[in-house]
Amino acid sequence: MKKINNKAVEEMTGDYQEWLISHLKNKKAACAHLQVALEEYQQDGDRESFLLSLKNVALAQGGIAHLSQETHLNRESLYRLFSGRGNPTLETLTSILKAFGLKIKLSVG
Repeated sequence: MKKINNKAVEEMTGDYQEWLISHLKNKKAACAHLQVALEEYQQDGDRESFLLSLKNVALAQGGIAHLSQETHLNRESLYRLFSGRGNPTLETLTSILKAFGLKIKLSVG
């Protein structure tokens, strides 16, 4: 089996993380991204993946320090939460989403 050269792939396709952050600056794209992440979390319970999606939106929407100011949540607590070890309360999650200009909406599944 041939080994994939990640550096060569990145040179051909560009930096995915850079593209993602740029893409998530758009509120509708950020909303769709988080909606999919939440749906996947509901299916597989992978909280770390959902928190990574939240972190990527936070980075795109002004960064962690900006989010801290908007939510009045401690910056270090946000970093810990987004590290995958976090377990945000509903209050914290809604505060973060509100800072993004988003809200939780339920539907019949």
